Amino acid sequence: MHVDGSVSGHAETGMSGVSGPDTVAAWARVKRRLRAELGEDVFASWFARLELVDVVDGTARLTVPTRFLKSWIESHYLDRVLNTFRSEVESVSRLDVSVRGPSAAARPMPSAPKTGSSPTSPLARLQAAAPMPSHGESSGAHESEPAAATRGDAGGDLNGAPLDNRLTFASFVVGRSNALAHAAAERVARHDGQGALYNPLYFHAGVGLGKTHLLHGIGHTAREAGRRVIYLTADRFMYGFVNALKTQNALAFKERLRAIDLLILDDVQFIQGKSIQAEFGHTINALIDAGRQVVVASDRPPTELESLEERVRSRLAGGLVVEIGSLDEQLRASILSARLAAVQVSHPNFEVSPTVATYVARAITANGRDLEGAVNRLLAHATLTGTAVTMETAETAIRDLVKNREPKRIKIEDIQKLVASRYNVSRSDILSERRTAAVVKPRQIAMYLSKVLTLRSLPEIGRRFGGRDHTTVLHAVRKIDKLIGEDNVLNDEVELLKRMLQD
Repeated sequence: MHVDGSVSGHAETGMSGVSGPDTVAAWARVKRRLRAELGEDVFASWFARLELVDVVDGTARLTVPTRFLKSWIESHYLDRVLNTFRSEVESVSRLDVSVRGPSAAARPMPSAPKTGSSPTSPLARLQAAAPMPSHGESSGAHESEPAAATRGDAGGDLNGAPLDNRLTFASFVVGRSNALAHAAAERVARHDGQGALYNPLYFHAGVGLGKTHLLHGIGHTAREAGRRVIYLTADRFMYGFVNALKTQNALAFKERLRAIDLLILDDVQFIQGKSIQAEFGHTINALIDAGRQVVVASDRPPTELESLEERVRSRLAGGLVVEIGSLDEQLRASILSARLAAVQVSHPNFEVSPTVATYVARAITANGRDLEGAVNRLLAHATLTGTAVTMETAETAIRDLVKNREPKRIKIEDIQKLVASRYNVSRSDILSERRTAAVVKPRQIAMYLSKVLTLRSLPEIGRRFGGRDHTTVLHAVRKIDKLIGEDNVLNDEVELLKRMLQD
């Protein structure tokens, strides 16, 4: 029996209840609100793979790919998701979260066809379109089964996350910003000599710039060469270790993990918990010391992973650290051309003029995912209306992608350094426990700027300021926000710091 806000571990099967276009749109708004309220990091970690199946009798049925994600959402975000959903659809009074089957790709709710459309409408054909080559991170579809069952990987309950069949070196578009990362990835994947290369190989980049694509490409190529490979996301690693502890199988977990040839770990910034971080450090050390290859990806360089112990950060930084930069116009044009060519295989009548393609490549500057979204929108327009894609329709189709382009990526470390220099204190003073007025003011200003100029959550900002509680950060943000409304001099100082960081 469900009560308000209850969660079931197993979604019922065979229930009827088709959600209409209003519910589809409402779920999209829920996810947008969660992203805006919680920040990109938290959203990408816990909600990007949360999908809505349907809404039946006031119960919204949601699915996630792993038990760890299910448990985490239930423990930390259930009320927030329910309240956000209820604010969009008043009839939703309960949530039912279940785990998708281990071999099943996520099946989000399909976009509802317009009134009067049939199963053979253009929209239905759109949903059956062939997959496009991808430059950025995987959305989770078209995944291959974990290779443990067929290639002798770690096996048992340590099956890695599945690799996306679309994300190979062949489909990766190379440009100036990612050429070094691509070359290093191919060299490591094809290395057949003794020992390892650039160990560990560490990629860091913002969202949608291709780091996960490279990790999958390494995994595919290395497995084809017969190497024992396991690919893990941070949540899979955490779930595997916690589950091993619960089943008193921790030793076997460690032995299987350390018996592989290549460990690929994605989103390392999300590894949490003292014991899990310690085991992660021991595993990295054991593999590297044994000459096994380790490849890691994160959204920041190892020196900024302040939640990890210094010796682990040092070990991660001891190999080859490569930043994947933002996409320049030429690379964006190449990625867009690849997307369009892939779509035209299944939709030969779909054409985009060079003028429109150039406009899209110039207008969308954030990442490869937005470029793929633009292609999907142009295809939908052409297929549903039966008209050619013009400059006017392209401007309308991608308007929100252009409006919501990502700002310059600002690092908390840069904020701390600039504020410290401006107020003649050291960065270590800002991170310290000192409470003198000369230190407290710049510390609070730095916290305020970290909140308004980055996507980091309050707890994350607190950790980056010497391990402070999120309530301390919230107090600082509220205080500076109030003061700049009362003190014109302080307001001018803060605005100047903003401009210096954003330029």
